[in-house]
Amino acid sequence: MNGIRVRHIVAGLVLLGGCDQPDDITPAAPQASTEKTGMTKAANPLRNAYFGDLHIHTTNSSDAYNVGVRATPDDAYRYAKGETVTHPLGYPMRLRGGALDFYGVTDHAENMGLGAAYVDPESLLSKHPLVIQSHTGTPKERQVAQMALASPNLIGKPVPGLDVEPVISAAWQENIEAAERHNLPGEFTAFIGYEYSYQPGGANLHRNVIFEGSEVPAMPFGAGNGNPEALWRWMDTQRGNGIEALAIPHNANWSRGLMFERSNIAGEPIDVAYADLRTRNEPLVEIAQVKGTSETQPTLSSTDEWADFEIWKKSSFVITMDGNLTRSEGATSGAYARDALRTGLELEQSIGNNPYQFGFIGSTDGHNAASPIEEDQYFAKLGVSDGSPEARGSVPAKNPKQPVNPALVDFSASGLAGVWAEENTRASIFAALRRKETFATTGPRIKLRFFAGYNYSKELIETHDAIAEAYADGVPMGGDLAAMGDTVPQFLIWALRDPRESWLQRAQIVKGWLEGGESHERVFDVACSDGLTPDPDTHRCPDNGATVDITDCSTTFDKGATELKAVWQDPTFNHSQRAFYYVRVLQNPTCRWTAWDALRAGIAPREDVAATLQERAWSSPIWYEPAR
Repeated sequence: MNGIRVRHIVAGLVLLGGCDQPDDITPAAPQASTEKTGMTKAANPLRNAYFGDLHIHTTNSSDAYNVGVRATPDDAYRYAKGETVTHPLGYPMRLRGGALDFYGVTDHAENMGLGAAYVDPESLLSKHPLVIQSHTGTPKERQVAQMALASPNLIGKPVPGLDVEPVISAAWQENIEAAERHNLPGEFTAFIGYEYSYQPGGANLHRNVIFEGSEVPAMPFGAGNGNPEALWRWMDTQRGNGIEALAIPHNANWSRGLMFERSNIAGEPIDVAYADLRTRNEPLVEIAQVKGTSETQPTLSSTDEWADFEIWKKSSFVITMDGNLTRSEGATSGAYARDALRTGLELEQSIGNNPYQFGFIGSTDGHNAASPIEEDQYFAKLGVSDGSPEARGSVPAKNPKQPVNPALVDFSASGLAGVWAEENTRASIFAALRRKETFATTGPRIKLRFFAGYNYSKELIETHDAIAEAYADGVPMGGDLAAMGDTVPQFLIWALRDPRESWLQRAQIVKGWLEGGESHERVFDVACSDGLTPDPDTHRCPDNGATVDITDCSTTFDKGATELKAVWQDPTFNHSQRAFYYVRVLQNPTCRWTAWDALRAGIAPREDVAATLQERAWSSPIWYEPAR
């Protein structure tokens, strides 16, 4: 056994992590003011790290209702505040890591409230022939009816003769009122939002629409109202009326390459007007969630040893309008964020504007009104259909006839959105989202800073006012760094571990650049744990020796770091090349949720599924702009 191992027993569960509580990487500062308690707290000009989830479904989403979820928007916000809510299978769900700072319920616009209405005998909707067929027909007839009822998601057309607007309006109002009740400025931020679920031919082109404040439209704009470009134009109209919002794409990994194309929805080449429209309305992309990561994958990033991480590899099945099942394969180009960032460099070179200059967040897409982010108490995504280890395939089913979706073991216990904001209020956090001073994690609350400038000394990272100087002399994550002659910029990287989770292993910078009209990428390790240093030729940290014992999920106790920090210069920098840089931080290996399920069942983990993983965080990029 390598090194000292540790496991903590919390509420009867084996829990990874240490008990140290290191100081934050910014000076301590009071929090924001709160109107409802009368407390007065000052904002922090150097900004605090806040963590949240902007992708949560409740019983008001039909796909959640149909898998037994009856938890309401109020339940979702209570869960985010650290309270216990009940899973559809009857067991408690509660955040071991404590309350989150912000949350957004994002029920589907296209079917909000319809799940309950379709089975309510007092509702006119329950009398519609397709609704009746969806409950009483043969299996094939039910599939056809369900597909037709879902047509707003798939083809953007409402169902003839089915007046769903009153039901959706009532559910939308319920969600608005719940967010208003739970929003506590200075303590907890509850955003009003919804999911726009455009899905042509089964390709995922979904977005979460998040509103800045209490002023929101009377009805959400759903897939039945138009394609994504129509959504952005609608958002522009709302903005002109004083209603500010942003849209956040998710699951680009299952967009069949359509999320980040080189053409618009009509198949025409992207132009400046399209780029302006898109970046104005979509400054962020969700790159980590239950249905896998959308950062990159091995086919696209063959020299990145960590690219094969929580990729949703299993094919999903799509029911066609005639009721047949077809296999829906993923795509590579146009479906992952790093590839899109590279495409953006190329498009900017050719048209003078970059449609894919976005920042990163994570969120879960949890459909139980709760965020399944903790590996050791994973309760999955889809109510009764995957709420037990047997149903999700991590342990053998007791009933050999129990249906198991083979894709569920590739689901992830992930992710979270991190922001750097002055205070915990809607206005401050929304401003951070808008300027892309955001980061994504797979669940651990790793705090991550990233700056670029021209006057950062090697000693800056050790000074008391490092963050103040970094802001004063450079730009934070999400920003643009203009060229300064042929001067080489410096990058400040600073990551702090979640004290409830495992130790940090390494910090990396991912670079993309344009050379000869084509984009390229490279990964540099820039900070290593345990006093190790990156090899000057390979730019890789040596292995720190941290391991996992999957028989009890204990981990190496004496390896890893509580923080990783560095001031780094790009050894390959060329002042004439357009480029982007972002940070990726990796923890030591720990048990994946599938191994935890197996451990509790007293069996060995499945050999065909990863038993361990390296949790991680990603900063939003910084873009280097050469002189024109």
